[in-house]
Amino acid sequence: MARRRLYDNADVDIKYDIILDPVRESNLFLLLMRLQLAMGMVPTPKLPPWWPKWLRSVGAVLVRGYCSIVIFTSLHLGVLFTKTTLDVLPTGELQAITDALTMTIIYFFTGYGTIYWCVRSRRLLAYMELINRQYRHHSLAGVTFVSNYESYRLSRNFTAVWILACLLGVITWGVSPLILGIRTLPLLCWYPFDALAPVTYSVVYATQLFGQILVGLTFGFGGSLFVTLCLLLLGQFDVLYCSLKNLEAHARLLSGDSVKDLSLLQGELLLEDSTRELNQYAVLKEHPTDLLLLLSGCGKSDVDNVLLEGLKECVRLHRFILHCSIELENLFSPYCLVKSLQITFQLCLLVFVGVSGTREVLRIVNQLQYLGLTVFELMMFTYCGELLSRHSIRSGDAFWRSGWWKYARHIRQDILIFLVNSRRAVHVTAGKFYVMDVNRLRSVITQAFSFLTLLQKLAAKKAEPEL
Repeated sequence: MARRRLYDNADVDIKYDIILDPVRESNLFLLLMRLQLAMGMVPTPKLPPWWPKWLRSVGAVLVRGYCSIVIFTSLHLGVLFTKTTLDVLPTGELQAITDALTMTIIYFFTGYGTIYWCVRSRRLLAYMELINRQYRHHSLAGVTFVSNYESYRLSRNFTAVWILACLLGVITWGVSPLILGIRTLPLLCWYPFDALAPVTYSVVYATQLFGQILVGLTFGFGGSLFVTLCLLLLGQFDVLYCSLKNLEAHARLLSGDSVKDLSLLQGELLLEDSTRELNQYAVLKEHPTDLLLLLSGCGKSDVDNVLLEGLKECVRLHRFILHCSIELENLFSPYCLVKSLQITFQLCLLVFVGVSGTREVLRIVNQLQYLGLTVFELMMFTYCGELLSRHSIRSGDAFWRSGWWKYARHIRQDILIFLVNSRRAVHVTAGKFYVMDVNRLRSVITQAFSFLTLLQKLAAKKAEPEL
């Protein structure tokens, strides 16, 4: 029974090492789920079943009302900036036009992101629950192991830092009138009434500040969710690669091999830092297994049967990763298409405003914050997509690190099928048109600076004195 629990890799109490193998996390997306709920992106949350029926009905109405307020705040600011853009177009002032157009794009994308994740909320929550339920916490029992906790720690820390960075960027813009001590609004847009009147100023200011916070949270949520899922899938690939590498060791361990022989195999597989293969794992780190701890709970089994069961577990894990990767593509393909277009235009406009705009210190700081966050967000999506694509086809390489061929009499056909399936690369696309990789990064920057050159030529032509 102890051997079965050890092999299944599902019992949270089984530890391959007392220090290096932390306990299994029950919810890998706790921070993101709370953020999603706070942003009004879950119109139908799971309310506590012990609440009375009337209280659950009231709670459902309040949640839907809050979601509607969030969506209305973003969209109405987008409409107001659209009106502002149309008003300044006849003037020909490119700086005013690009300022208004930039904010129009930002707020309409904020509204789109909120509506998109509201519509996909049930599917996203089901996807998160699937990963929480079926992810492998560590690799198969062998002479070495990796723990998925490292990928969880990286994703959690990145989410916290990225959300704070996005909020800092937008809140600085939102409180700039308070910093300067002037009675004005942080967002200069058209209103059908006097927004600076004593009665309406506080309400309009609070609405715009709330809108700015929504911008930061929406942009931060989409990016951190994508990076978190990519890091967790990369961690699962690392778990798969370490399991494949330990197939022979796994069979020998559960068949009752001696500690001396397993220690020699451990020395062969876990090389020194100077001779260890570089980039063998994407995010996790390989550690030696405490052999005495494992052997104390293992009996003796047939080597061939154990090897076959170990290969089946690797196949199940590989199928789980591919299924999660397909779902990642389905969830983010429409989002990445709109995100790519939004980043292209926003990058162009921000650079143009930064080059041609006024030289106010606070304005320059705000523009640099927006520009830095936009560029970094583009790099997040493309780099993580590239890393996932490249790392997804290395199963065959990891498979050949193990000495499975010594016991391959009964698994020849399974090996061939697995090696064929291991060449299936994972891709995240933008609306099925573009693959989110480093080539997409280069093309977005090229397109943005092409638009920038066009705007600079228009500005130069307007500045020419009339003959």
